[in-house]
Amino acid sequence: MDDFLNVSELTEEDSGDEQFTAAQAWMNEKLSPNLMECKSEIVECILEQMQEMEDNINRAKKGDLKVSLHRLELDRIRYVLSSYLRCRLEKIEKHAPVLLEREKSKNDIEPSRLSPEEFAFAKEVAGNLETHLKMVVVKHMPRNLQNLDLPEIVPSPDLDHYVFLKVNKDEEGVIIDAETEDHGADKVDLECGAQHLMRYKPIEALIENGTVSLM
Repeated sequence: MDDFLNVSELTEEDSGDEQFTAAQAWMNEKLSPNLMECKSEIVECILEQMQEMEDNINRAKKGDLKVSLHRLELDRIRYVLSSYLRCRLEKIEKHAPVLLEREKSKNDIEPSRLSPEEFAFAKEVAGNLETHLKMVVVKHMPRNLQNLDLPEIVPSPDLDHYVFLKVNKDEEGVIIDAETEDHGADKVDLECGAQHLMRYKPIEALIENGTVSLM
């Protein structure tokens, strides 16, 4: 039974050479107002590890205390994964047209926020919404008002939402308010271990690269 591994410690390296754990990806997704970048590699790694753990449990002697402990761990991992995926689906359902529009307008360098399966789900949600609105609302409106622009109708994620965060790595000169005609840009230095309450939009990229984590 020594070959059991803790899936919550599985990591991947991103472009900023930071490591994401499955638990961090879960918490960031739960606490972020926006849909985070898709972490398909983490999900696939967890599923493979869960299958390995299940196989080990089935091969173990019945009555072994370790079996019960690993079964509890497996249930915990399954809960975290289900919660992570459910949270993403809820955001996609709420903002599908907006997310699809952003996917179409992003450049080739930007990572996708949707997995292929999530992209298909978002298209289905947006299509069903469009059909419903046309049948229930649009057809009863004057012809000149029947143009339906779903990204304009559906609410966008609130990127000005305030979030609690913990700093994982020092970062200097983070712009929290852009420069205007009246004053210069407001900047803040983030020190490792510090905790802050900040507006989400200026620190979204820092969440993605692991410099900060939501809490």
